[in-house]
Amino acid sequence: MALLEVEGIGVRFGGVVALDGLTFGIAEHEICALIGPNGAGKTTLFNVVSRLYEPDEGSLRFAGTDLLSLPAHSIAGMGIARTFQNLALVPGLTVLENVMIGAHARTSGGFWGCALGLPVRSSERRTEADAMALLSDLGLAAVAQRPAAGLPYGTLKRIELARALAARPRLLMLDEPASGLTHGEVAELGATIRRLRDEFELTVLLVEHHMGMVMSISEHVVVMEFGRKIADGEPAEVAEDPAVIAAYLGTPS
Repeated sequence: MALLEVEGIGVRFGGVVALDGLTFGIAEHEICALIGPNGAGKTTLFNVVSRLYEPDEGSLRFAGTDLLSLPAHSIAGMGIARTFQNLALVPGLTVLENVMIGAHARTSGGFWGCALGLPVRSSERRTEADAMALLSDLGLAAVAQRPAAGLPYGTLKRIELARALAARPRLLMLDEPASGLTHGEVAELGATIRRLRDEFELTVLLVEHHMGMVMSISEHVVVMEFGRKIADGEPAEVAEDPAVIAAYLGTPS
């Protein structure tokens, strides 16, 4: 059984069809890349899984549970965490505090109590220690007490990754994590994603335009165009699919 099962998902915004009967599954501990041209519907699918968007049709199951029956605030507690195309960090908070926010699904409101100077319980101290451990793991310990504002873009991307990991997810959804990074940072990110998958026993769903990284780290690739799935399989198989080549390169008139 797939960990995440997407079955016939359709999303419309007025007369615009963003997702059209999208169906695929992701096996546990797999790195699956969701690729396609701009406007293909990839981020829309992320927003459906995150329960930010309500689909017009279809079903969505995670570890056998119907996700569409759950409110958005319960998704993190189910073991699903994500990053965003546009950074969603709090600039005025420290790097450590931003990462601690990611643990809110498994704490009892302790982060905000700590931030407001209320008595600190042992659970909050554990949350802080766990956040520091993640920052160390990602080479960010030196900036833990600095405000997020003003840090280099590549560093901010890693902070957002640490925050997602702080929720201790089973499924980690990464929305264009290599966007804006240098060539060297992209190569490092690819190695980091594979290492984190193994270290934390994650399943990873990745939306990314950097095809070199996608093909080097993914075991499974789903290709979309105009809200539909046009290919689904192993990276080498998908790369040779005529429909995929046409979607990316066009066909002669």
